[in-house]
Amino acid sequence: MTTLLSCFSGVGGLDRGLEAAGFVTLGCLEIDRDARATLAENRPAWRLLEPSDVVEAGRALAPQDVGIAPRELTLLAGGPPCQPFSKAAQWAAPKRGIKDDRGTTVDGMMDLAASFLPRAILMENVAGFLSGKNNATARIKKRLREINSMAGTRYRLRSWVVDAADYGVPQHRARAIMIAFRDGEPAPSVLPRPHGEDHRTVWDALEDRVPDPVPSARGGYADLLTSIPEGSNYQHLTARGGGEEVELFGYRTRYWSFLLKLAKDRPAWTLPASPGPSTGPFHWSGRPLASSERMLLQGFPADWRLTENERVNVRLAGNATPPPLAEAMGKLILHLLEKPGEPMNAETIRASLATTRSTKPVPPPADPAPLPPRWKAVVGPQIPHPGKGAGPAGYHRASSSNSVIVTD
Repeated sequence: MTTLLSCFSGVGGLDRGLEAAGFVTLGCLEIDRDARATLAENRPAWRLLEPSDVVEAGRALAPQDVGIAPRELTLLAGGPPCQPFSKAAQWAAPKRGIKDDRGTTVDGMMDLAASFLPRAILMENVAGFLSGKNNATARIKKRLREINSMAGTRYRLRSWVVDAADYGVPQHRARAIMIAFRDGEPAPSVLPRPHGEDHRTVWDALEDRVPDPVPSARGGYADLLTSIPEGSNYQHLTARGGGEEVELFGYRTRYWSFLLKLAKDRPAWTLPASPGPSTGPFHWSGRPLASSERMLLQGFPADWRLTENERVNVRLAGNATPPPLAEAMGKLILHLLEKPGEPMNAETIRASLATTRSTKPVPPPADPAPLPPRWKAVVGPQIPHPGKGAGPAGYHRASSSNSVIVTD
């Protein structure tokens, strides 16, 4: 049997994809109660293990606790908490990364690897997990060397940064993939991309579905969303976007996701787990995405159920691993384990869970609405970002008298 022990299981995106690849989940380690409830609702056969904290489980959980002996587990897989390694964390000070308390959960997973000695280890995370200050790579390699010395194994870390859209997910989502094989199986330097030239789109995932209830935009900038074309963001309301008649913001003075709207005929931009009221991507119609829509844009099946709390669901969806990407990585691992030396191409790891093409024609974009009347009084020249390397401080020094401040 091709077995899986799942760490940081979340709402089951990694497990669902690996299940489709042929793995049988022996148990899930997940500490968040809302995520645990979601796992129990969707896959009651997946055993929720105790202790649920991966760090504690690394000290206490043994192979016999899940009915196997050491070295019998096929795959240990998980996506440690990504917040310490995210882009936002890399901008923050101090940049703690692996030194963050949440970053130490990597040690718990490595403790489990030392106990179970699985044939393969899979870790999935944000791109900053592999690079940036205080990334996790050195810590993981050190622990693998220690395991090899202790157990006579040959774990060697292989890593890639991939775009989930290249694997049938209707969303551009850069993910770090890290794999280590117990017996040193070789892995390709570049991974095949089954959908690299065939990206699935927002329309493929959502079509003309209308969630119930329909979320409403909130915050001081909510009424601007209908004045931005689909596929654009606040930069439409700068001198380089819609022109002087709608100039409300300085060019490149906000985060890219500020008032960002989806384009129906393209993949979504990366979905955040804790979006503010003005943080996109928003639905092309100018409203927030419902959690059910977020799950479809992550590549989950439409019948995957979440909780009754929409705010919780947005967080759970944003932290999830896209199942089609997980399936592709699972197929990659099985190919390298079961057919070492045999050629591998894009079809080898094409995911059955990839979002299917819509048969409905994509409606044309709607024309943006005129600016709401209350904004016309503040239209005027705005100071752009001062340039590469100048940073936010330079902008704020230059624009202290030109800020647009809006209250609800």
